[in-house]
Amino acid sequence: MTQTTSAHHEDDATPPAPTGHSAPRDSRFDAVVRAAVGQGLLGEGGQVAGFIDTAGVRASVGTLHDAFSAAPEVLHTFAAKACSLIPVLRLLADRGTGCEVASPGELRLALDAGFAASRIVLDSPAKTREEIRLALALGVAVNADSLDELHRIDALRGPDTASVVGLRINPQVGGGSIGAMSTATATSKFGVALCDPGAREAIVQAFRDRPWLTRLHAHVGSQGCPLELIAAGVARTYELAEEINATLGTRRITSLDIGGGLPVNFADETVRPTYPEYVAALTAAVPGLLSGRYSLVTEFGRSLLAKNGFIGARVEYVKDAGGRRIALTHAGAQTATRTVLMPDAWPLRIGAFGPDGAPKVGPVLAQDVAGPCCFAGDVVAYGRELPELAEDDVVVLYDTGAYYFSTPWAYNSLPRPAVYGFRTGREGAVTFATVREAQSLDAVAAESGLAHADALIERV
Repeated sequence: MTQTTSAHHEDDATPPAPTGHSAPRDSRFDAVVRAAVGQGLLGEGGQVAGFIDTAGVRASVGTLHDAFSAAPEVLHTFAAKACSLIPVLRLLADRGTGCEVASPGELRLALDAGFAASRIVLDSPAKTREEIRLALALGVAVNADSLDELHRIDALRGPDTASVVGLRINPQVGGGSIGAMSTATATSKFGVALCDPGAREAIVQAFRDRPWLTRLHAHVGSQGCPLELIAAGVARTYELAEEINATLGTRRITSLDIGGGLPVNFADETVRPTYPEYVAALTAAVPGLLSGRYSLVTEFGRSLLAKNGFIGARVEYVKDAGGRRIALTHAGAQTATRTVLMPDAWPLRIGAFGPDGAPKVGPVLAQDVAGPCCFAGDVVAYGRELPELAEDDVVVLYDTGAYYFSTPWAYNSLPRPAVYGFRTGREGAVTFATVREAQSLDAVAAESGLAHADALIERV
């Protein structure tokens, strides 16, 4: 499906959101919301949908490539978990990225999206023998998560495989402000804990025993992790590579996978930190990183897509309870799971629009914006100061281009929302293309075992 509507850009800048209650809309998307309502993608026939700015995605990828232009050899992979939608993955492949996958499903999506096997990296702390066997047969790069996994690869790896094989270490540099997003703590489940007694020696021995083991991998975390912490983890990885090569007397390690993890600013529409700032932090911590001594792999996800997408949802009802105004919408925990379950760690900006898709104006009122799920905590924003919402209005959840609508939660058997890509022409015409159709109730029933409805019925 492709639809086009004529609309006009608004050039007025929206001020940053003060800490606390106010939530300015992102005026970049005003014309898109209006067009989506006008075409029936949002409203009575489309209670909730996700939207991806294809030009924005292209620009973000270009900025990333430019930031690392000093590195002679670097493969930027996209973390498939951040947006596991084949058309989006294909767009990224078309822009020259590779793909980082962490499950058999993500590997299948990456292949179907058109990524060459040689540009795919498989990471996971719980790879099965069959996953490893398939990756090695295809020539997909594999980062072993433990020394025990290396023993599995010993048994499964054939002499002719083209796969690059690496070992993930945990540099144990500490965590950021969100524990669940910090993967380099002392007890993280990921990688070989570098600072544990005997670990460093065991890692060196693993490389001594395996001439085909040529890569080190580390990933410190993402949201809540400052650039200095991320850079410190990369520095420890670089130092270990230098030590291994010096100890073995040969250039055994030829590449470093430095992960991704650039945090995203959810407070306003500005992009910070930027990729150039990230590269500057890396260069300060590891002056030789971009010299070409090692080829590099990155694994960015959220930072490429978050600000290039939004969720739109219809307001179904508005009510007052205990002196609090509550707008009940169709965007809740099923599409904004992290925000609902960890609202302080994952706050979202909310935009208010009328039934015609035009931005709402007028005096603001503190309101809760809640979702459709049947539990009390299904609220995406508390006490948010917005123009007063009413039935049939539209709310927009900004900065949700990664992790939100692409991987919805099936709570209450709510259907997966439709997702659309969009672009805006020079004359203001907004064109939409279907990325994923809204899930039908027939599909919900089929997914819930309809074909086996009588499987548990005892028959005499």
